[in-house]
Amino acid sequence: MSEQFALALPLASIRGGDRIDLVADEAECAAICERLGLVALKSFQAHAVLERDGPAVVARGRLKASLEQACVASGEPIGERVDEAFELTFVPDPGGRPDEEVELGAADLDTVFHDGATIPLGTALVDTLALAIDPFPRGPNAAAAMKEAGVLSEEEAGPFAALAALKLGKGHES
Repeated sequence: MSEQFALALPLASIRGGDRIDLVADEAECAAICERLGLVALKSFQAHAVLERDGPAVVARGRLKASLEQACVASGEPIGERVDEAFELTFVPDPGGRPDEEVELGAADLDTVFHDGATIPLGTALVDTLALAIDPFPRGPNAAAAMKEAGVLSEEEAGPFAALAALKLGKGHES
């Protein structure tokens, strides 16, 4: 496999019911880690069963990963495990202009275009991992780091806090 887990399967070799088991090696984990901005990617593996319908391929399976991200407030590493089922549909690229607007429905969200010769299974799995991880990881020291930086908590910044401050201010005028 090449960098970033970029396994591309030749369309001509895919038969219905094929099972693929993938395990990222150390170099692939490092490339995925860099691409996703992770602190560490300790493991990344997936299995998929492929079904083919003409030029379309459906991959159903599960991906698992063990990783570390930086806390958004303190920067400290936070461990996270991902164990996610997926269903990806690979269809031929419809062409069109790059600046052309395309409207997607709910059924299209896990659709990946292919070039007619190969399906980018590895890349699609890395994208699936990117969507599965916590986008705003917070560690146990996040609240303290935010307070130290002068960031108001939800309670301090919310509309009820403003009302409470007004009430306190009114009480002092009497």
